[in-house]
Amino acid sequence: MTRHWTLNEYAITPGNATPIEPLVHVSGLTTESHHDTIMLTDVYLEQLTAWRYFTLHFQSHVQFVSASQLLDPGVPASELAAQGYLEMSDSKQDAEVSAFSSLGWRLKSTPVGALVTAVPAGTPASDAKIKVADRIVSFDGSSVRTTCDLTRDLHPVSPRSTVHLGVDKAHISAKGVITWAQETTVTLQTAASPRALASSGCAGVSGSNSSWLGLGLEGATSYAFPAKVSINTNDIGGPSAGLAMTLCIIDQLSRHSITGGAKIAATGTIDQLGNVGDVGGVAEKTVAVQRAGAKYFIVPEVEVATAKANAAPGLTVIGVNTLSQALRALRSIGGAKPVPLSAAKPFLKDPKS
Repeated sequence: MTRHWTLNEYAITPGNATPIEPLVHVSGLTTESHHDTIMLTDVYLEQLTAWRYFTLHFQSHVQFVSASQLLDPGVPASELAAQGYLEMSDSKQDAEVSAFSSLGWRLKSTPVGALVTAVPAGTPASDAKIKVADRIVSFDGSSVRTTCDLTRDLHPVSPRSTVHLGVDKAHISAKGVITWAQETTVTLQTAASPRALASSGCAGVSGSNSSWLGLGLEGATSYAFPAKVSINTNDIGGPSAGLAMTLCIIDQLSRHSITGGAKIAATGTIDQLGNVGDVGGVAEKTVAVQRAGAKYFIVPEVEVATAKANAAPGLTVIGVNTLSQALRALRSIGGAKPVPLSAAKPFLKDPKS
């Protein structure tokens, strides 16, 4: 019977290193397929039963982590998949921004709401059935375009007050694709803020709010892109493919191969400014990359030691902190400097403006 007991433990094991070019489609600008192999790499994340926990201890390349290492305090494990898919959705947008920006485009951005990233159990938001990836766009009839808008609207509200949120409810498909429905009204009662709650840092708000909804939030932003980019990452969550996706978009929009034909893999988050951030599971990802036959593995600088410790002869590990460093590293192994096939416009207007 004990073999079926579900534990509060997870196992990270090597996943796949997948060529990303077939997953990326760009329409609206001239593209070129250089038949380069740029791979994203993932890991398998598995919640363990007692029996599975026992058997995995006899296998190599397994990392055990607790639920508390994967989730914010109070957030139920049932939200883990939704958080991963939201992180992937954010990562795709950041990859587009950093790719087009590196090729010379200046993009117009517009804040479009407060995006829910976490909903701890037992909070007003949880009781009102607000979920990860929902987008809050109004508060008691007042437009919410940023997280600070919501903070300022909530600031004068007393605990145990009834408030009305306009919410674009998220739908996450079985494959992890997120779409949003039209605004609906959600009514909830505020709670008193926890004493440990930090000051918001928003202009016009002194100290922390006395009322609390129980939400983790980030800004939702719309960008005016010069082309439509579709990236098929079905069943893959998390932000770690950001760098690989960015390199692939740049490669397709460039006149010449940015890899020089070398078989490469990459892992690392990307932000709108082209900064590369650290990720988890690099040891296991290195194994996956090795199995796929990659010759070079680009990783965040802080992960170089881990990747090298798990790399066999024949795999060269390259550490970077920025997209620019990654592109320079590719030039050092024979890749070309990115030259866009289409001339970049100096400024793009947001179609909503």
